[in-house]
Amino acid sequence: MKEINLFNKNNDYQRFEVLKTNRNKRYKYNEFLVEGVRSLKEAAANGWQIRSFLYDKNNLSDWAQDMIRTVKTEVNYNLTPALLKELSGKADTSELMAVIRMREDSLEQVPLSPNPFIVLFDRPSNKGNLGTMIRSCDALGADMLIITGHAVDLYEPDVVVAAMGSFFNLPVVRVADNRKLYQYIDGLKQKHPDFKIVGTTAHKENPVWQVDLSGPVMLMMGNETMGLNQAFKEHCDVLCTIPMSEKSYATSFNVSCAGTVLMYEITRQRKL
Repeated sequence: MKEINLFNKNNDYQRFEVLKTNRNKRYKYNEFLVEGVRSLKEAAANGWQIRSFLYDKNNLSDWAQDMIRTVKTEVNYNLTPALLKELSGKADTSELMAVIRMREDSLEQVPLSPNPFIVLFDRPSNKGNLGTMIRSCDALGADMLIITGHAVDLYEPDVVVAAMGSFFNLPVVRVADNRKLYQYIDGLKQKHPDFKIVGTTAHKENPVWQVDLSGPVMLMMGNETMGLNQAFKEHCDVLCTIPMSEKSYATSFNVSCAGTVLMYEITRQRKL
């Protein structure tokens, strides 16, 4: 494998920097920068295209050496310890980072289970919430997470870190055009006549445990501040809520916490 030595902040290094910090440049190159053992293991295991590894070849563990040896890349980069430390987002510099190709956003290409379980997150604005939602979807068996509207960047390093390895295991599709989403939903309803769209709200609606979630379902979660937009609410078959304790000062959950509770209820009902 071709290996390039980097001793200063040349054009290659500057490209790595913008992949980490600049959303527009990430999409220009169609790549993003990843670090962390769990994330890199899952990216390789799930067939993501790893274009390059970045490392200091004089400071590699057996695991890192094995990754470099066994994962096919286009070109790798050997950095000085100082350059690697400056590029890493961790207190203890990562020994191995990777440049990974983004995946195409295609609803139709995501394989669904016989009893589909899809989650939609409308206009997420917080990196940690999006990462946590990805992790919860993965943990609780969702087939896919759909992101709609003007949202925090899916490929932001903080999102990848918050999702941990689940980022590379769960299909996540960004949909900018709601018409395409509605067409996709119409197709699902033709294939699954009992397919149900369940919207969520902090206002008093149907308690979630009273809603039948055992069949094919799309759970729609709203933006952290504004909630689910009205157009989506009108497209829902039912709106549900998580009732708060009568003694509680809190009137709602953080969106990622609420999503986890609601997804757990879906999996619980499906096991009855």
